[in-house]
Amino acid sequence: MKKAFPLFIIAAGLLLIGYGVWKVVDTNQKTAEALEEAKLAAGHPKTQKNKEKDAQKASFKPKAGEAVGVLEIPKINAELPIVEGTDADDLEKGVGHYKESYYPNENGQIVLSGHRDTVFRRTGELKKGDQLKILLPYGSFQYKIEKMKIVDKNDTSIITLQHKKEELILTTCYPFSYIGNAPKRYIIYGKRI
Repeated sequence: MKKAFPLFIIAAGLLLIGYGVWKVVDTNQKTAEALEEAKLAAGHPKTQKNKEKDAQKASFKPKAGEAVGVLEIPKINAELPIVEGTDADDLEKGVGHYKESYYPNENGQIVLSGHRDTVFRRTGELKKGDQLKILLPYGSFQYKIEKMKIVDKNDTSIITLQHKKEELILTTCYPFSYIGNAPKRYIIYGKRI
């Protein structure tokens, strides 16, 4: 009995490690698939005529779980799919767009969330002044990081859904190296340029 217990612990540990590796590989695969879908959805905004862009904006009504565009973060060489929704399944595919928030050109708060250990793994490297770019079927939109802050995970004051000025907000869990459910959130604010 005493000899079997250490073997049981080792086997359980190997199973946990195997599950963790499988989750990382699965999430990376889903993100890669969503990125391809997002690139197709975003098309080539620079080559479209204004009338086409206006028509696409008017008909832009993404469904939950749908890859709708791309978030580019040049400083960290990131090209991330934007997926409609922030449910667990949505966040496995990429950066989730908070359903009730706005999109570019809607003059409101745009809220994008992602996991700190997948799509937003390197967001801690970003600094004030760095640029962010959103590519959607109806255009390309650039933002400059204005500030960052860390808040408690239960702080709901970040998402105001204000409709007075366009503002990009990226959210992820914090600390970045924390194992388990992180106690804080890392918030990045971007201003349209």
